[in-house]
Amino acid sequence: MRGTVVGTMTATGYEAYEAAGALLRALSAPIRIAIVAELGSGERCVHDLVSQLGAPQPLVSQHLRVLRGAGVVRGVRRGREIAYSLVDEHIAHIVADAVSHARENRL
Repeated sequence: MRGTVVGTMTATGYEAYEAAGALLRALSAPIRIAIVAELGSGERCVHDLVSQLGAPQPLVSQHLRVLRGAGVVRGVRRGREIAYSLVDEHIAHIVADAVSHARENRL
């Protein structure tokens, strides 16, 4: 199927759209967007994110699991804590652009 034409897209091109859709679904919750925005400034532990976002720890942890499962964030154990960071800095730019766009449309 690689390289076959589907309309005007190749199958490999469509796979990129599917991956982009999966990324956007992973970012579809406002708290996950906020987490990614925070991680765009550098790695954070769960308690840092809880403090910064004002959200309960179980909720932050649940959304970090979703983001980790989608390959958006990674966690590195540091003693008793896990430090989370973005897998790819492009994701921070996507979120920053989306938030900036949303703010522009509200003015």
